[in-house]
Amino acid sequence: MQSKIVTREDYQNRINVVIEYINHHLGEEIDLKTLAGISNFSAFHFHRIFKAMQEETLAAYISRIRLEKAALLLRYSELPIENIAYQIGFATPSSLSRAFKLLYGISPLIYKTNQNIYLTKSKEMKTTNQELQRYLQLSAQIINRENQPVIYVRLTGSPDQVDYPGAYARLWSFLAEENLLPAEADHIGIYHDDPNVTPADKLRSDVCLTIHQEVKPRGDIGVKTLAGGRYAVFHYEGPYHHLGTIHDMIFREWLPNSGYELRDEPFFEKFVSDPTNTPPDKQLVEIYFPIQ
Repeated sequence: MQSKIVTREDYQNRINVVIEYINHHLGEEIDLKTLAGISNFSAFHFHRIFKAMQEETLAAYISRIRLEKAALLLRYSELPIENIAYQIGFATPSSLSRAFKLLYGISPLIYKTNQNIYLTKSKEMKTTNQELQRYLQLSAQIINRENQPVIYVRLTGSPDQVDYPGAYARLWSFLAEENLLPAEADHIGIYHDDPNVTPADKLRSDVCLTIHQEVKPRGDIGVKTLAGGRYAVFHYEGPYHHLGTIHDMIFREWLPNSGYELRDEPFFEKFVSDPTNTPPDKQLVEIYFPIQ
């Protein structure tokens, strides 16, 4: 049976259902798992899809909607500030006051008691993707991959702080010590967390080398299988530090128009060029998104 083609309208309708749920449950704890279930998106990728479609993280969206509701209640209701805080999901009136002042520049009390004050949001800097468009071919290649054994080292921390080159060097040294040096191996990076949700110092990534014979794990060097199946492959040429924005572009611009949905598998990158002898703006990376 042929699977249903998913359109941008389908994606937006499912996000709209999530937004309606949030709007009607502002006074409750709103968790990611519940929203992913409501949207019927992959739980693994839900937050990235939401951010791509809304151009705002889930936490930022919920916070903004709560504060906008607070502004309405402060101006047009007789409710005390404490009641408003609890009604829209703030743990304490003081936490509402801090967030309100950060966004609007004045306290809830001043806004409530002075009808001549009109709110203006603090200016936010928005990044543009125009300069990045030349780096990415958004017409993805659809392929089927076999399961691929890899050896790996798990790193935890911000991408600009962890030692990726050192981890790859350790993997190559391990293979040499085991007399298992292959003629060639793919350098793979697997990313388990969304940097818009997980604190930078808690981000987990696996630095991997593909292998073609049996290898036993040792110490913190593990062995696992990179899941096969259907993937959309994007070819990127440019500096590594743009990759996070490139990922967002794929979620926002390609995925809703692609007719595909994502599987509950992490996406990964294959580093094609050698960073030690390739200029930063000429680095070649293949980005693999698991689709169904």
